[in-house]
Amino acid sequence: MNLLLRWLLTALAVLLAAYILPGVSVGSFATALLVALVLSLLNTIVKPVLLILTLPITILTLGLFAFVLNALMVMLTSALVPGFFVRNFWWALLFSLIVSLVSSVAHHYEPGRRELSY
Repeated sequence: MNLLLRWLLTALAVLLAAYILPGVSVGSFATALLVALVLSLLNTIVKPVLLILTLPITILTLGLFAFVLNALMVMLTSALVPGFFVRNFWWALLFSLIVSLVSSVAHHYEPGRRELSY
């Protein structure tokens, strides 16, 4: 799938999650695009380092600590992007779950794909 299309779908997922959750607000579609960009950059650069540093905790919690890292990435994005506000950790956790779910479903159905893979 085209990188631009993935970016737009993630921005739409951000808007949908902000619409559903009262503890999250996004100022505009341009802010949602910026949130999608910053969140993807943080997930590409910062999150792998944090995963390695917290590997013992992640193993001890059977991988559930990865959800905490996702919420921390959302809270860091909220601190970096003006117009994007997350009230607290729990709203960030729910936001990350919704965005991940919507993005994975949207990215799963690529145009031109003939079969579904699980």
